[in-house]
Amino acid sequence: MTEETPKKLVELNDLQLYFNKGKANEVRAIDHVSFDIYEGEVFGLVGESGSGKTTIGRTILKLYEPNDGTITFDGELKGKQLSNFRKDAQMIFQDPQASLNGRMKVRDIIAEGIDINHLAKSKNERNAKVQELLDLVGLNKDHATRYPHEFSGGQRQRIGIARALAVDPKFIIADEPISALDVSIQAQVVNLMKELQKRHSLTYLFIAHDLSMVKYISDRIGVMHWGKLLEIGTSDAVYNHPLHPYTKSLLSAIPVPDPEAENLRQHIDYDTTIETDGKERSMIEVNPGHFVLATPEEAELYKQQQK
Repeated sequence: MTEETPKKLVELNDLQLYFNKGKANEVRAIDHVSFDIYEGEVFGLVGESGSGKTTIGRTILKLYEPNDGTITFDGELKGKQLSNFRKDAQMIFQDPQASLNGRMKVRDIIAEGIDINHLAKSKNERNAKVQELLDLVGLNKDHATRYPHEFSGGQRQRIGIARALAVDPKFIIADEPISALDVSIQAQVVNLMKELQKRHSLTYLFIAHDLSMVKYISDRIGVMHWGKLLEIGTSDAVYNHPLHPYTKSLLSAIPVPDPEAENLRQHIDYDTTIETDGKERSMIEVNPGHFVLATPEEAELYKQQQK
């Protein structure tokens, strides 16, 4: 990101999505969430399972229709006209095995977007594009004629990444793209994503529950819980100077690769009553670029704690 004001690629304004709205079992999956993603950045979205992270990603892609609020992409409100948007925004899924059609060869899986968007004039051009994409993600031409079940989890995720890149998107939502992979493979896939981001000027929404991995890849981080966005800041600010009690609790749960330090690590319990006490809270900038969901009094207290 440059020093001049970066361009907003994605803007969420007061987004709301409630399942079973108005019923006793109503679930507020997205509860008045607003944030921006700037062109060329990696915005990490973290929180435990059920916090609403994946729902936000799917709602941005219009796989869910929000109850209220707006989503702006590249300066345009996203309504019913989605043909260009589907090309500009792609998704890498959490489970590479479930997201690939087991009956299709890798060549056809990767070329699906090319075919739908008429991006190749001939079969030879189509095959050449697939070969280029396989090279890009570290696979070879022999893999094009195989089926997904013949690959390891890491290789399948590389196929998923190639498929997402096939239509030359501006924006990619990576929904827990490494959580189903072996630890030894996770770093390889994340490093590949970082390399592709630089090479193709991509913008990512990186969804995960692993704060340490999110810190590694992200420029800024948003922390979610129970459908609410609780904190936003640079990865350094959120990781090293957390404000919200929930963020502190998440960070305290990260294992330390040092037996002595791990034995001394104390988990901070999170008191959820701060989210159910009925007080009016809004996102307040406590430090430059570092926002927290708080009352004015709480924000002042957070500010004092930072000194």
